[in-house]
Amino acid sequence: MEKKIYITEEERKKCQKVADAFADLYEMADIAVFDVGRYGFVMLKYYTPPHGFEEDATYTDSRSLFDALWQEWLHTTPYLTAKEMQLDDILYEEVFNCLSKEKQSAIIGRKSDFAQKAEISLKNKF
Repeated sequence: MEKKIYITEEERKKCQKVADAFADLYEMADIAVFDVGRYGFVMLKYYTPPHGFEEDATYTDSRSLFDALWQEWLHTTPYLTAKEMQLDDILYEEVFNCLSKEKQSAIIGRKSDFAQKAEISLKNKF
């Protein structure tokens, strides 16, 4: 039986850089990203004992992995801010909109920081 490869070696290296760029996110939330060999990279989210992770997704493209991790980071940051402010049952957008314009800009600006660490271009792929 032939073993199919789903990710190129070049994309594997790029995906690893992306995963490494978001290392702080794994400490902030129940998210983990793993290199699973010929299958690509798997993101596991929302760990609940004793069942394990509630969601998983496999990536073979570094840009897709970057976009997914950025979205997780962007949603986790306001959530943690709301938690610090002891706000319950509040939407991410509401927390984000309550922040000062400077803080909002700083959060959005982190995308460039992550892209630089991951060596990903933020320009359109098309």
